[in-house]
Amino acid sequence: MTFSLFKIFSFSRRCLGVDIGSSSIKIVELSRRGRKTKLENYIEFKPPKERLMFKKEGEGIVLPRITAKTIRRVLDKAGIKTKRAVFTLPDHSTLFTWFELPLMTKEEIPEAVKYEARHRSPFPLSEIVLDWQIVERGKKKIKILLVIVPKEIVNQYQTLSALAQLETRILEAEVFAFARSSIREKDKTIALVDIGEKTSTCSIIDNGVLKRSYSFDISGEELTEAVSKSLNVDYKEAEELKKRYGLYPREEKNAKGLREALLPGVRLISKEISGAMENFYQSELKRAQKIVLGGGGSLLLGLKEYLIDELKMDVERADPFLNISHPSILENTLTTLGPSYAIAVGAALRGLE
Repeated sequence: MTFSLFKIFSFSRRCLGVDIGSSSIKIVELSRRGRKTKLENYIEFKPPKERLMFKKEGEGIVLPRITAKTIRRVLDKAGIKTKRAVFTLPDHSTLFTWFELPLMTKEEIPEAVKYEARHRSPFPLSEIVLDWQIVERGKKKIKILLVIVPKEIVNQYQTLSALAQLETRILEAEVFAFARSSIREKDKTIALVDIGEKTSTCSIIDNGVLKRSYSFDISGEELTEAVSKSLNVDYKEAEELKKRYGLYPREEKNAKGLREALLPGVRLISKEISGAMENFYQSELKRAQKIVLGGGGSLLLGLKEYLIDELKMDVERADPFLNISHPSILENTLTTLGPSYAIAVGAALRGLE
C-alpha cells in the first residue's frame, strides 16, 4: 500500500517509523541499500503516567510538548542520528468512509470527492485534511475510499515532529502501516486485527485495498482490569500475570482463576472480529481468508489458538521483521515482539519507498 495523507517525496537510505500509542511509544529505524532492508534500531518506552502521550482537553485530544522532548532524549540516548521520520495517526483521530461515484474523468474526481466530503465529515472542510483513493472501478461506477483527519491533529503531529528535531513529511493512518508490514499474500482477503491498550480495530484488506474498518472497545487494558478485579490484585500485578501466563496457565498458585477472568473479554474480541467479517461479507459477498493479529494485546498467550478454535479459520501473528535483515541472535525476540511493532515497522518502510 502506498496510500498516505501526504505524498511530497520519498525518503531513502534511512528512516524512522514512530508509533505513538496510548501508553507507550515505539520507534523503528530501518535502512535500505539496493533491495536489502536492514533493522538498525528498535525502541519501546513508556513515559510516566503523568506524562501520557495523549491528554484530553475539552472535547479534543492533545499531544503534550513533553512527548517531543521525551522522544528526542530517547533518540539521543540510543545514538540514533536519523532525522527523517514517518509518524502514524491513531485510529481515534482518523475517519474512513467509502462511497460510489458515477464514471467520470480523472480531472473531475477531486471535486466530486470534495463535494462528498462536505456531507460525510463531522467537521467543515476548512478544518480537515483529506486524502482519497479509488478502490474499485466498475463499468458504471467507481468506489472511493476517503480518509479524513482533523487539521488540528495534523498540526499537533507536525509541531511534535519539529520539537523532537525530526523531519516528517509523511503522516500515515495506522492501518496502512500495519498492512504494509504484515500482509504477505496481496491477492487474499485479510482481516487485520490490531489489539491496542485502549481500543482495538478490525480492518478488512481485500487484494491490498482497505475495504472496511471497525473499531471496538475491548482491549489490553480491559483484559488487565478484568484480571485485577477478579483476582483482587492491583493493576500492575494483574498485567504481569496476564503477560506471564495468558489463557492457559499451568497449575500455578498465583495464576489460579486467571483463565476464567480473561475469557469473557477474549470471547468479546472473538465476537467483534466475527461480526466485522460477517458485515464485510454481507456488503461484498466475500469471506476473509485469514486473520493477522497485531498490537500489544495480541501477545496474550493462547489468544491465537483460542481464535483458531472459535472462528475455525487461519489466524497468525504479525511478523513485520520477517523480510528485514537483522542479527540472528535477535530472531526469537523479534518474532515474539513483532505484533506490537507492526505499525512502527510499516511506517519506516513507507519512508524507504
